[in-house]
Amino acid sequence: MPDVYHIPVLLNESIELLDVKPSGTYVDATLGGGGHSRAILSKLNADGRLIVFDRDTDALANAPADSRVTTVRNNFRFIHNYVRCLGLDGVDGILADLGVSSHQFDTPERGFSFRFDAELDMRMSPASSLSAADVVNTYSQDDLASIFRLYGELDNSRRAASLICAARQRGRLSTTADLNNALESILPPAAPHKYLAKIYQALRIEVNGEMKSLEHLLSGILKSLKPGGTAVIITYHSLEDRMVKNFFRSGDIRGDSTPDLYGRRNVPFNVITRKPVLPSENEVMHNTRARSAKLRAAVRTGA
Repeated sequence: MPDVYHIPVLLNESIELLDVKPSGTYVDATLGGGGHSRAILSKLNADGRLIVFDRDTDALANAPADSRVTTVRNNFRFIHNYVRCLGLDGVDGILADLGVSSHQFDTPERGFSFRFDAELDMRMSPASSLSAADVVNTYSQDDLASIFRLYGELDNSRRAASLICAARQRGRLSTTADLNNALESILPPAAPHKYLAKIYQALRIEVNGEMKSLEHLLSGILKSLKPGGTAVIITYHSLEDRMVKNFFRSGDIRGDSTPDLYGRRNVPFNVITRKPVLPSENEVMHNTRARSAKLRAAVRTGA
C-alpha cells in the first residue's frame, strides 16, 4: 500500500541531511505514504523515537507499526504543543514534505485534481468545514482574484475570478467539471492543464490554510528543535520556498532579523543548503510529481 500511496520525494537526500542519531527523537511532520518515516526509523536503535503527524485519515494507515512510533492525527502547525505534551525537552530533527500525496491527487472523490469529474472538495482533513466548492461559490470576485494571484501566481487572476463569478450566477459550481467549464474560454490551447493546475493549487492552499500552517510549523520547529538539531523541509512552489529560505536565514518568514543592543543579529539557524537541493533527472523521470520539489535544511543554533 505505501509504495502505491505515494513515492517519497528526495528520500536519500533528505535522510542524509537529517543526519539521524540512532538514539535520537525525530518528527516526520507529513507522514503521507510513510516513506520518509520508514527511512528515519531504519536508522534508529531501540532507544530512538519517531513522532509522525498527518491530518488525513487515509495517510495515518501508513504509520509504521512500531513501538518507537507515536502517531498524531492533527495539523503539523501544532508540532510544538505535542512535543511539550509528550514531555520532551526538544527533538533532534524534523522533516516536512509539503507536497500533496499521489493518493490524494489520484482519488477522484477527494477533488484535488482537474483530471476527474468529482465534487470540488480538496480538504486535507474531512473534518474541515471549508471546501473548494465553498470558496468558488461564496468568495467575492476580488478575494478569488487575490487567491489566484498570490497562491497560483496567475497573471490574469481577475479574468479567472470574473468567469467563475459569472458561471455561478447560472448555478452552483459543485464539481471539478463545473469549474473547468467555467474557465474554458481562457485555457491556453497548447497547455490547458498547466493553467488549471495553478487554479487548483491556489484553491487547495486556501481551503487548507497551507501558508498559515507553514508559518506555524516554522515557528514550532524553532521552539521544538534542540541546539544542534536539524530541520529538513521540501517545498513545491515559490511562496513556500521563499518562506522557508527566509526563516532559515533569519528566523523570520519575511527575512527580517532584529539586532540586539550591540547591533548583533542572533540568527537561530545555520543553513546547510546554500542553494536548494533539487531532484535528479532520474528521479523526475520516475516520479514526475517531484519535478518542482526544492529541499532546504538548517541546523538549530543556541541563539
